[in-house]
Amino acid sequence: MAGCGIKEGESKVMSIVSELKEKVENGGEISREEALELYEAPLEELCRAADELRKQFCGNGFDICTIINGKSGRCSENCKFCAQSAYYRTDAMEYPLLDTQEIVRQARYNADRGVLRYSIVTSGRALKDSEVEQMCAAIREIKKEVDIEVCVSFGLLSEAQFRKVKEAGASRVHNNLETSQRNFPNICTTHTFEDKTAAIKAARATGLSVCSGGIMGLGETKEDRIDMAVSLRELGVKSVPVNMLNPIPGTPYEKNERLTEDDMRRIAAVYRFILPDASIRLAGGRGLMKDKGEGCFQSGANAVISGDMLTTSGYTIESDMEMISRLGYKAVLCNG
Repeated sequence: MAGCGIKEGESKVMSIVSELKEKVENGGEISREEALELYEAPLEELCRAADELRKQFCGNGFDICTIINGKSGRCSENCKFCAQSAYYRTDAMEYPLLDTQEIVRQARYNADRGVLRYSIVTSGRALKDSEVEQMCAAIREIKKEVDIEVCVSFGLLSEAQFRKVKEAGASRVHNNLETSQRNFPNICTTHTFEDKTAAIKAARATGLSVCSGGIMGLGETKEDRIDMAVSLRELGVKSVPVNMLNPIPGTPYEKNERLTEDDMRRIAAVYRFILPDASIRLAGGRGLMKDKGEGCFQSGANAVISGDMLTTSGYTIESDMEMISRLGYKAVLCNG
């Protein structure tokens, strides 16, 4: 009809946003096919709806965590995005496990600034038993001296190793799927998507909560992005890091085109529809965003890794705390 101001195609797509939002609000799950259709929706309509879903399912709680690079470089795995892989020549630092004193010191530094969750991340396929014991000693010391939750990213551990980590006082394990099952062999060939999911299931079997997501900008399709989110939903993951690739010189992906802030807003919004009660967490690559990720935090995302990343810089804890307060959020522990 002339003068209505809405084209026929736009009306149909916008109705999909409202229809699927209502479905999720009423406790339903959107299918892969519905998510793919949603992915093409007008950005602003999609983001507004995702933010409304975030408010319904998560309120104004905002989960902020920090990480320490507890062991760096000489990784045996060939993940094409990673500066720490021994397969590539990069400027990443190399050092063995940090001592307990330094790990505890940084835990205290973060806790003093209002951070509620602190993650120890180590390079390599998996820590050896002796290294697990060393890290368990550090975790016990943190829990004795610092009021902060401990998360660990120690690679593809066994259930028995995860159990030791939990008994030491850790509450969460981080292990990214990185991408979809279909696309994973294009990213890494030294371990498999199935190795990842097996480790996640082993961690959950011990009672640990799981943080798992992936990296956007690896050359994946929109189908890969949707499929990874569906896999995370099937695994029961409630903390989902959404990284934007920061192309590192010396890696096979050094010339990959960077995603835009609007790309990341769209991903965050669609992930909120697929994972309505999860913490959608901006992580690596946020330092490339001029708005510090603020647009994503108004498009369904409600968590962040603050401070420096493993091999790239991020934003300060203080600036992040100011931003989340300005946006009406409150720093709390979300999803276990």
